[in-house]
Amino acid sequence: MASESHTTTDHDEIRSWVEEHDGKPAAVRDTGSDDSAGVLRIDFPGGAGEDRLEHISWDEWFATFEDSDLAFLYQAKKASGEDSTFFKLVRR
Repeated sequence: MASESHTTTDHDEIRSWVEEHDGKPAAVRDTGSDDSAGVLRIDFPGGAGEDRLEHISWDEWFATFEDSDLAFLYQAKKASGEDSTFFKLVRR
């Protein structure tokens, strides 16, 4: 079985996938400015956590996502068929 990946810019699709995997919108601490949340991440349980990440609102996350002209590449299923939390932010 091949892994299943998707690329999207749809905010509802991104938010739905993240929340289905218990993730929260976040940014890397001390990378933001008045105009930007900084380096975007998704904080999943067991990930880097609040030591390195700062949770932010979806509105703030998506504003930076759009301003940075990003797309969200995510793996829906691993090759084994298991659920996956792999994602990557890529340029459009």
